[in-house]
Amino acid sequence: MMNSFKLSLLVVVIALLCLSKSEAQRRKRPNQQQLQGGAAPSGGDERQGPVSRGPASSSSSENAPECPEPHGFFADADQCDKYWVCEDGVAKSKLCADGLVFIEAGSNIEKCEFPFAVDCSSRPKRQPPSPSLNCPRKNGYFAHEDLKICDKFFFCVDGSFNAINCPAGLVYNERTGTCTWPDQAKKAHCSSGEIFEFDCPKSDIEVGEAIHPRFADPKDCQYFYVCIDGKIPRKSGCHTGTVFNEKTGQCDKPKNVPECKDWYKGVLDYDDDGEIRTTPRPRPSASSGSSRRKNKRPQPQEE
Repeated sequence: MMNSFKLSLLVVVIALLCLSKSEAQRRKRPNQQQLQGGAAPSGGDERQGPVSRGPASSSSSENAPECPEPHGFFADADQCDKYWVCEDGVAKSKLCADGLVFIEAGSNIEKCEFPFAVDCSSRPKRQPPSPSLNCPRKNGYFAHEDLKICDKFFFCVDGSFNAINCPAGLVYNERTGTCTWPDQAKKAHCSSGEIFEFDCPKSDIEVGEAIHPRFADPKDCQYFYVCIDGKIPRKSGCHTGTVFNEKTGQCDKPKNVPECKDWYKGVLDYDDDGEIRTTPRPRPSASSGSSRRKNKRPQPQEE
């Protein structure tokens, strides 16, 4: 009798132990909804859609943005030379080379450009510069540090510079990265009047007259000025061998412009019709006669 009671008690204890173990296992096992991306357990990382996971290459995971798409390249919201690379929804930050900025050319294109080609007004921040001689940043086009030197600029690659001169009459334009007319560049100390030392004569333009009148360069027979809207001078010139004729407003043979008839004397050879000879004859010495632009005449080449 006693043995039967002990045996029954042992069976009950074993059954209770099995039931307790089964309940513990049931509580630890995630349900099917959790396995399929449902509600995360308490303390979990709840995400919806493609998001940034893990730390970015140069920023903490706290400020890494959500990826707009699972894969691609996306501009930073605040810094123009910083962008984000998204791979499988994970965002990692990258920087353009110093001096360049990221251009949004499509989510599948990773490209950094010069600042004048990108609108950075909404994300003006940039990385700290790494300057060197004539290069405020390692890469880019930069104006001369002397603000009065308008026609010279520097092209920098990885901190090494090349000096470049604009064509005569043009100045470096920092907004476009090219050489333009002074009135287009709008730079201090580089106005049209300061560059050319010429002011367009004041005149009332009548209906039917040229709105961009031409005026002779007072120092050089080959050149003239086009006054845009009668106010802004832009220097232009005639082909070598010809001079500007104020009466016609066109380039002409020197013989047709009395004050410039000897402008090329001793430098070029003309026939009786005023055409340049293809076979030069012995050149006479330069004329000692008066000329309004004698100080700027081209010099004879040595024989």
